[in-house]
Amino acid sequence: MKNKDLQVARSGERTNTAGKAVSNLLLLAISDSDYSSLRPHLEYVSLPSHRILHESGEKLEFVYFPNRGLISLVVVMKNGKKAEAGIVGNEGFSGSPASVGLSRDPLQAVVQITGDGFRVKVAALQSTLQSTPNLRLMLSRYAVVQGMQVAQTAACNRLHGVKQRLARWLLMTQDRVDSGSLPITHDFIATMLGTDRPSVSVAAGALQKKKMIEYTRGAVKIVNRRKLEAAACECYGITQQYNGELGLK
Repeated sequence: MKNKDLQVARSGERTNTAGKAVSNLLLLAISDSDYSSLRPHLEYVSLPSHRILHESGEKLEFVYFPNRGLISLVVVMKNGKKAEAGIVGNEGFSGSPASVGLSRDPLQAVVQITGDGFRVKVAALQSTLQSTPNLRLMLSRYAVVQGMQVAQTAACNRLHGVKQRLARWLLMTQDRVDSGSLPITHDFIATMLGTDRPSVSVAAGALQKKKMIEYTRGAVKIVNRRKLEAAACECYGITQQYNGELGLK
């Protein structure tokens, strides 16, 4: 299926059986027949900040399709330290291993920015995928693109400075929450970037001094996206190219 042939329904045109509107782009992009097959299994859920959707290494019970908000995919080490490996907004879903028949996910999924969406039991999803080729293709493609994002993030965290990484992270986050003001703290950003709070504060201060962002307690506002894109490392553009392969708008 070529991207130019992809027809994406408008937000709100689809609902679950309880009448809750769908804004998740993957759910809007699949064919009507495939959506009809999945629809009975879509359970509307609130996604409050810091809620852990599943732990790393544990058996997956649900996959989540956000309408709003942001989910972080996090590597958790034995000593408790964490680093973000990827993010999911309304362009995708968490629990991607389930879409290719796997039962566990090595990454922790935690809600980073409050939102809402739908969850589907893994058993129901895997059963539905047997008769929904369009849905199976879309989820498999997303899983591959997500893997590319994780690999790029690993390279970025190893090779690029905190200021560049912070700029990339803010841009990727804004892309998914569609808001200029992001309700996040320096402590949380530091955990996600795998660094310390003082390093994040210095990097954020440099971006604020150049009038790219404004930082207030508990929130970061992007005030000049063009400058912020110029300050980010090449990894932002590369991940954007990956996401463009999905053809979701």
